[in-house]
Amino acid sequence: MIRETLFLFAPTGQSGGASMFVFLFQMLAIIAIFYFLIIRPRSQQERRHKERLAQVQRGDEIATVGGIVGTVIHVKDDKLTIKSAESRIVVQRDRVADILSSKGGSESS
Repeated sequence: MIRETLFLFAPTGQSGGASMFVFLFQMLAIIAIFYFLIIRPRSQQERRHKERLAQVQRGDEIATVGGIVGTVIHVKDDKLTIKSAESRIVVQRDRVADILSSKGGSESS
């Protein structure tokens, strides 16, 4: 019974080398698809975000990951002091989700 079941899954009319080549080609194709559709765009997006964070300066309006919107009043290494309403808050630079407007007044996308 088991022998007949395993026989159904055996390749028909192909040598072992050819079926292995097809399998490897399919695996490489799947890896390439994942790389070009998921991994590469995400890494490019992260790189652009880090570049934008490095350019944050005094006067920029930012939004944090926690949803706080404020204006940068002091920049020091990896910490930003922002003013939101009547409060001053110190946040880590990598906790900035978006730069809403730059000091120059140009809107970012």
